[in-house]
Amino acid sequence: MGKNVLDYDSPASIRAFLEDNKLAMSRRFGQNFLVDRRMRERIIQALDVETGMRIWEIGPGLGAMTELILEKGALLTAFEIDYGFARLLESLFSGYDDFSIVEGDMRKTWRTQTAQPDRIFGNLPYNVAFDIITDLLKGGCVPPRMVFTLQKEAARRMTARPGSKDYSAFSVLCASVCDTRILFDIGSSAFWPQPRVTSSVVQIVPKDEPVPLDRRRDFFDFVRAAFSSRRKTLRNALYLWARAALPSLKEGEFETLLQKSLKQAGFGVDIRAEVLDSEELFLLYRTLMLAEE
Repeated sequence: MGKNVLDYDSPASIRAFLEDNKLAMSRRFGQNFLVDRRMRERIIQALDVETGMRIWEIGPGLGAMTELILEKGALLTAFEIDYGFARLLESLFSGYDDFSIVEGDMRKTWRTQTAQPDRIFGNLPYNVAFDIITDLLKGGCVPPRMVFTLQKEAARRMTARPGSKDYSAFSVLCASVCDTRILFDIGSSAFWPQPRVTSSVVQIVPKDEPVPLDRRRDFFDFVRAAFSSRRKTLRNALYLWARAALPSLKEGEFETLLQKSLKQAGFGVDIRAEVLDSEELFLLYRTLMLAEE
């Protein structure tokens, strides 16, 4: 089977190809093919791929983006959760020595790779996008550039700033490790089948001074607790977190420690997490942990 049997710009060609191979689209995996070649090329341009780079692609589908990357002479590893699609990809790109595929859930398989990538990209389903990105950040897999296509709502949450309605724990997690920005939107007509939402392409690059890797997992837990209720002050939101993270504290001592830490960091006692940026939240976290140590 040659890769030229499939026209990635044609929904009719894709549909016929799937039928010929006795495969169907899976809503569970959020499968939508980007049939607008111009948009695919814009994403590749945003990745800034050079010959010999090691690229990871998450959810390649039938390989529309895969083909463009391989044509640039990159070393491509594709992570595909749909075993039927993985079988077809192996056949479609069997002529490329620089192509390999990893079957299964990417969140469970990326750590099996022995070499860090230079780039990561993919069209991420809404229901797993946050989990995939968080897992990469926690695990320290942050290459010089990542480019993801997300539902626009998810992209806004990812890039939101303090005080905005979209600002959340996930916004802080991303900002504590990376600089993120929305590059452009993609309308539903660029996909087949057409989703009911607009998508956004987000670029992620590592910060010069991110939250240290050995502190990242615990800090993420702290942030989630801090944002557990937008109506709660940090004093109330962090109570349960403190019982687990600061075990040496006796009953009633956390409020005293928090007030002292807030004062040292220059914050008022009734401050809420949603007005603090990632650096300010890490300062507070570090102050609390130093008191425990």
